[in-house]
Amino acid sequence: MAEPGESASQDWSAERYARNARFVAELAEPVVDWLDPKPGERVLDVGCGDGALTASIVSRGAEVIGVDSSPSLIEAARARGIDARAIDAYALPFHAEFDAAFSNAALHWMREPDLALAGIRRALVSRGRFVGEMGAHGNVAAISTAILAVLRSHGVDGEARWPWYFPTPAEYAERLETHGFVVLRLELIPRPTPLPTGMRGWLDTFAHPFLAGIGNEERDAILEEVTALLAPSLRGRAGAWTADYVRLRFAAQLER
Repeated sequence: MAEPGESASQDWSAERYARNARFVAELAEPVVDWLDPKPGERVLDVGCGDGALTASIVSRGAEVIGVDSSPSLIEAARARGIDARAIDAYALPFHAEFDAAFSNAALHWMREPDLALAGIRRALVSRGRFVGEMGAHGNVAAISTAILAVLRSHGVDGEARWPWYFPTPAEYAERLETHGFVVLRLELIPRPTPLPTGMRGWLDTFAHPFLAGIGNEERDAILEEVTALLAPSLRGRAGAWTADYVRLRFAAQLER
């Protein structure tokens, strides 16, 4: 999901996201269960994307505002009837307005997590809760290693283009506590994830930051090389691809 305040090098397309990454919302219903939104509650969805999961929160009776950085995804969310707004997650303008904050597959795009957490805390009422899921340490490790290796062979510094923040459970728990949250529940979830449009579809959707400024011909060559390098480990005998996802799911509440 697109992140407010994230690098402009990540190119989000609602059509491409829906085609290649619908599983992101479909696999996250358990996170909504952890949120357990109640009728009449006000919920802030940070990194709402195209609103597919936001709609699930709304269906449970909550009043939800979604924020995201991508105009394309915001438009798609609004088409679902979501109150979606183009707002920078590093500069949330809300103050003590929400009973809960929610985020799925978005926080790992925020390379400055303390700025995001400070804004989320300000947005919550006293004893407000924060529930989310994000990539954890080890998430897409094989995919990342292949990308970096192929980029290096093309003379590109992939490490300098690294777009993600994948914390360990202990690291993120400490960050939450530093911002005044009590961690109620936190789980590390290894989740090998089937890719309905294959590895190339995943790369076309999520690897753009690594490829910014590279010409189309070389870009295609890089993606083909990455795909070939990953085939022995992430492609099954029948040709189906799986991404090596590891997720961090948490529920926290402000101390006061």
